[in-house]
Amino acid sequence: MLPRGLRSRIFLAFAGMAAVMLLAVGATMFLALHQLHENEIKDSLSRDLVQVVVNLARETPSQWDATLTDMGTSLASDGGYVLVQNPNGAIRVLAGDPSSLQMPTGTIGRTRTSDGNWFIYVEASKNATGGRTILFALPDKSVQLALGDLAGALLIVALVLLIVGVPVAWLLSRSLTGPMRRLANAAVELPAASSETRPLPLEGPTEVRVLTERFNAMAHELASTRQEETQLLANLRHDLRTPLTSIGGFAEAIADGTASGDRAASAARTIAEEAQRLERLVGELGVVERLRQGPASLRPEALDAAALLTDAAARFGARATDLGIAIEVAGAIPGEPALAFTGDRLAAERILQNLIENALSVVPAGGHVWLRAASLRMPGRPPGISLSVTDDGPGFPPGTLERVFERFFRADPSRAGSGSGLGLAIVRELARAHGGEAWAENVAPHGARVTVLLPLSPMVPGVTNTTEPSAGTEA
Repeated sequence: MLPRGLRSRIFLAFAGMAAVMLLAVGATMFLALHQLHENEIKDSLSRDLVQVVVNLARETPSQWDATLTDMGTSLASDGGYVLVQNPNGAIRVLAGDPSSLQMPTGTIGRTRTSDGNWFIYVEASKNATGGRTILFALPDKSVQLALGDLAGALLIVALVLLIVGVPVAWLLSRSLTGPMRRLANAAVELPAASSETRPLPLEGPTEVRVLTERFNAMAHELASTRQEETQLLANLRHDLRTPLTSIGGFAEAIADGTASGDRAASAARTIAEEAQRLERLVGELGVVERLRQGPASLRPEALDAAALLTDAAARFGARATDLGIAIEVAGAIPGEPALAFTGDRLAAERILQNLIENALSVVPAGGHVWLRAASLRMPGRPPGISLSVTDDGPGFPPGTLERVFERFFRADPSRAGSGSGLGLAIVRELARAHGGEAWAENVAPHGARVTVLLPLSPMVPGVTNTTEPSAGTEA
């Protein structure tokens, strides 16, 4: 079972690698040392046998047994033996005490006696010894010698691995566990952090750096969300307090008889208006909640942009007439293809509703609101349909064209009217849910235009393009 700690696992991995390395090095060195010692024994026997053959050449055959016995004494003291096979096939032992008498085939090699012991032997050529076969043999101690040498070598290798491997394992574990420990501590402190925390340093391997970078991005997003939620709650308290105060005050006046007659009717109308204002606020908050689901909340269907504008103008026609404002829908340009696209009908209608309500709230009597749809292509975006609402009201204050899409932002009360401050924020979020965008601009000599770009087919936006096109991008 693996240890739970990462550092322990790293040290265990290094220990396993060291063990495997020791086994591999040990096996390789053993084979080399075994062969080396075996060759040394063979070379020693060959030199002794050559010296014996040279001496025998100087003597008479009657002196050979004595010479071989003298030469074999040193072999016998090392556990070896000397055999002589006469021309008639008889085998004699001249030195040592082998458990069996046999002449192996070949002039040099290894042989095994009847007691199971291995010997390395060398035979002299019969041509140089008068037809006799002379065999010198020594016990095969190459394995023992190789193991003895290997023990010392492996001890040195183990010490080197220990001296080098332990610091390397410690440094590696520190480079991994240090950043991850910081991540763990930061994750524990994250829920309790009231403001944006400092980003963690990007240290360690690439994978740990990527994890740290994503954690920093998540922490930043969480801090931004908390700030937005704090601002949202503050604005909600502000926006709810006024209508609730009005409703409570007028209701109490009606109940205790303070408001009667025409005053009671006026109070009732005020209560109804404030109730409608609360209803609009609750509806817009519902749209904001739906937008949290992103593109998954969309229900795409085939839409006609010109028909959407016509229907929107019809819905607000009576209200615009009461306010003395004219709503005009720009006609299609001859030869231009049909302005068809795929999108969520409720979202498209909500976009136009918010834009028209925002325009009607600021345009004075005798003013105009123009609705326009057109094909639009923007760099880096797929082709789409633009829906624009232009008015000849006071326009947006300088420096607020981008901030007007923030939730509850009210740079100029004249453009906010009695709204909740969520209208344009919802417009942009609905557009981005489709993979589109929304922007605002002032028009000359006075007035404002808000344009929404919706792609021909809804798509999940990758990198949001917040670059505002200049006035006149839309024809």
